Amino acid sequence: MEKLNEIAAAFPCPGTYLGDEPYGSGHINDTFKAFYEVDGQQVHYIHQRVNHTIFKDVPGLMENIGQVTRHQRAKFKEAGATEIDRRVLTLVPTAEDKDFYQDSEGNFWRTYIFVEGAVGIDVIENTDQAYESAKAFGAFQCQLADLPGRLNDTIPNFHHTRSRFDTLKNAIDADIHNRAAGVQAEIAFAFERESMVDVVIDLMATGEIPERVTHNDTKLNNVLIDTETGTGMCVIDLDTVMPGSVLYDFGDMIRTTTNQAVEDERDLSKVEMNIDYFAALVKGYLETASGFLTPKEKELLPMSGALITFEIGLRFLTDYLEGDTYFKTHREGQNVDRCRKQFKMVRSMEEQMDAMQKIVEGK
Repeated sequence: MEKLNEIAAAFPCPGTYLGDEPYGSGHINDTFKAFYEVDGQQVHYIHQRVNHTIFKDVPGLMENIGQVTRHQRAKFKEAGATEIDRRVLTLVPTAEDKDFYQDSEGNFWRTYIFVEGAVGIDVIENTDQAYESAKAFGAFQCQLADLPGRLNDTIPNFHHTRSRFDTLKNAIDADIHNRAAGVQAEIAFAFERESMVDVVIDLMATGEIPERVTHNDTKLNNVLIDTETGTGMCVIDLDTVMPGSVLYDFGDMIRTTTNQAVEDERDLSKVEMNIDYFAALVKGYLETASGFLTPKEKELLPMSGALITFEIGLRFLTDYLEGDTYFKTHREGQNVDRCRKQFKMVRSMEEQMDAMQKIVEGK
């Protein structure tokens, strides 16, 4: 890509720039693995174009990432950790000592040191991976529990389930594409669980649950796993790091890690929450996060999975009713199938809630 010559010049990485190739499975930003030669050895960096259509406040977003990664680095140094460049993302500053570069076309770019010998796993294969990812996310939150000040709210109300529910109700009332009649079962499922949407919001409003620095996209593949040891090394994809509740983070771990079915799975017999994966998540998370969690946060960990899964299901259903304008679709009815998968996961969690609660209480 010709533009990357300009980007390579903007970030003074040591060595001679050799070229680049597309990297990773992300769908939002454009990511490239860049190759440099230093003293006869090849070293790697990540050049990444941030999607400013999705992320409206890139300077605020990058300010968050800079604060977070530097705080992490200080924590690792304080603890005497080794291989720190593999344990925390390292931003390479521009020649003007900024964390991002805006090119001649107005696009925003950043550069990270490439984390060698570690990969993101898209589909879970065993309980060890659930344990390691949850342990890494818990450690990430723990490191940031004393971060000074308050991060920028780069996406206001990112997890605000009441507003998501109200948007669904408006979409049902408007029914601009005459689709509501075909999803009455899904609408009924949503309305039967309306009481769920305010639980975390209300507890945060009263201060019973504290606002914390949270990742807000805790998928399995956002923890890099060491290819030799299987250890969770580095939490990545920090674009949505901002103030929030740890319950949303842990809930999304449950949602994305405890089932192997694809997002739009039509055979709902394949959609069940795997209680062994859940137990591994709890074990890993509480090993690193229990020191700062309040009793109320710990108590609500099982419920958090159902809440965040329900929220995502609401969003898929709303988008279907509004004409599939937000989530990309490749076939008719895909958003309905996505919604049904999420709602089936909610039901599976509800059916296993007592067992989930006992697992948490036993830690």
